[in-house]
Amino acid sequence: MNKKSIAVLKKLFEAGELNEELISHLRMDERKGVQQLIASYEKRQLKKQELEQRHREMISYENACYSKDIHYIAGVDEAGRGPLAGPVVAASVILPADFKLLGLNDSKQLTEADRDKFYQVIIKKALSYGISIINSDKIDEINIYEATKLAMYDAIGQLSPTPEHVLIDAVELDSLSCTSEAIVKGDAKSVSIAAASILAKVTRDNYMKDLHNKFPMYEFASNMGYGTKQHMESLEQYGVCPHHRRSFSPVKNIVS
Repeated sequence: MNKKSIAVLKKLFEAGELNEELISHLRMDERKGVQQLIASYEKRQLKKQELEQRHREMISYENACYSKDIHYIAGVDEAGRGPLAGPVVAASVILPADFKLLGLNDSKQLTEADRDKFYQVIIKKALSYGISIINSDKIDEINIYEATKLAMYDAIGQLSPTPEHVLIDAVELDSLSCTSEAIVKGDAKSVSIAAASILAKVTRDNYMKDLHNKFPMYEFASNMGYGTKQHMESLEQYGVCPHHRRSFSPVKNIVS
């Protein structure tokens, strides 16, 4: 193999056009730049192996269902139970059995760019998905826990085909027409729940960004309705808006 320039080798590595035989040959190349490229390549390979292992761990609940001849498995999660303003959003999703999206995890552990990218992949490849948005008025009327369950039931009801089993992040749903299980920290343990968490969070974040344009004084685009110091100061200065949850203590105290 003739020696290629560092720039050419870098492009070949990035394009994935070097097989293991060629890479083994390059390991004998004493140029510092080549060794740095190899080190970077090996780091990426190790990361990929870790992500592959993570994926295998996160399909254990789904594989248990497939082994029982259960094919339509829905993952369900919510976003927005804790904020002082905005809706609670629930999402449900049925993924194909061969679905693989390396890096998929609890949406809160991902960057906004990764969430947006994963969102597009999920809605494109999902067999079905549903998203439900319950506004602050309804949250105040029935409480946040009941509003969360209402959103989840609604999201599941949008699915077609009808799920045969439902995996839910930490919430017990007793009125389903199929079997279900609530999994603590399920968005980090099940690929289906993790996918639902992405759909819910991206949907809610976009909703809060729209609210920011209408009520910029609260900085909803950055705090997403959570009770940050800046948000609390804005509440003190401007009072509440129609999207604040008046049943939540910090808001209730300001109203009264």
